[in-house]
Amino acid sequence: SQARKMEAIGQLAGGVAHDFNNLLTAILGYSELGLAQVGAGDRVRRPLEEIRRASERAATLTRQLLTFSRRQVLEPRVVQLSAEVLGVEEMLRRLLGETIELATSLPRDAGYVRADPSQLEQVVVNLSVNARDAMPEGGRLTLETGSTHLEADPAAGQGAGDYVFLRVSDTGVGIDPETQQRIFEPFFSTKERGRGTGLGLATVYGIVQQSGGRLDVVSRVGEGTTFTVYLPRVPDPEEGPRNEARPPLDRGTEFVLVVEDEPMVRALAVSALVAQGYRVREATDGAEALALARSEVRDLHVLVTDVIMPGLSGPQVAERLQATHPGLRVLFISGYTEEALPMAQSRAPGRALLAKPFGPEALCRAVRQLLDEPSRSSEQESGARLTEPLPATEA
Repeated sequence: SQARKMEAIGQLAGGVAHDFNNLLTAILGYSELGLAQVGAGDRVRRPLEEIRRASERAATLTRQLLTFSRRQVLEPRVVQLSAEVLGVEEMLRRLLGETIELATSLPRDAGYVRADPSQLEQVVVNLSVNARDAMPEGGRLTLETGSTHLEADPAAGQGAGDYVFLRVSDTGVGIDPETQQRIFEPFFSTKERGRGTGLGLATVYGIVQQSGGRLDVVSRVGEGTTFTVYLPRVPDPEEGPRNEARPPLDRGTEFVLVVEDEPMVRALAVSALVAQGYRVREATDGAEALALARSEVRDLHVLVTDVIMPGLSGPQVAERLQATHPGLRVLFISGYTEEALPMAQSRAPGRALLAKPFGPEALCRAVRQLLDEPSRSSEQESGARLTEPLPATEA
């Protein structure tokens, strides 16, 4: 069936993106380390900048693959859908050009959803750009939000409930029924070679599925197309999102244990942390990490570990080490999926998650933020030995 075929393609795409993210972490990371060591006029600076830019573009591609396969690490928040769409309106006007009229109906009371804001932006942009390309002679693009109740859809495994919708309508060339059967497949494109990756609608499909929503399309050749995204409605939040200032990147002296089976990623992480002043040990797997920790039992502050590794997984290593090292902070690094790392566990006090690919600064900032969490007791100053039991609130 179509659903089974999409799942199989998703598993393949997710596996490829996982392996490629390890390579990208090394490429992006070492280009940043190199740039930090050369002056503004150095002749190797421009090649290093081009390497970094290329790796950032490649990271966008792997994020799309992971999104399609529903293996992307998300940062969902409760957001007002209309406000999120309104936030990209000006960018859309620039993307659409002068020949396409943009009309919006974005009522403030359309409702709240729980989703990753950057992915909502990707949904709006991808659907709008597709609509633009379907109107080469110009036309009208309409964005609408609202709320509705949907009955159960057993075929999709979804129950009845209240949803907030985003409707994207164009007056373009339309999509024939045969093509409609394939538009959400990755790398399928009706555009000429070089004009598209074929990942735009596949990415939208993955985001909507991963967010627990539904996606409908209605189209007739010559009469335009309407995509409707439905996301589960959630109660209005009691308070809006907090804008927290980005703290400066302070140096450290604490002891960090890095556990990563991919040599390039491990070497990058060690180099970045050593450059910031941390004392670092490295291990290729969980067993080696436990052996190292036994020899350093009085002086271990942070565990940086990959999630999925041969033998013991990252969460298993963390559980064992936190039992013998009360107060130990844990930074999970993953380029694949949160399925092996439940949300409650990854977001627990003293634990955090960093998605691959990442650069040296992002890694060091994540480690520093873990160590500086205000929940640490007053005795546990930076550089102190974290061997006392955690407060009851962190147990």
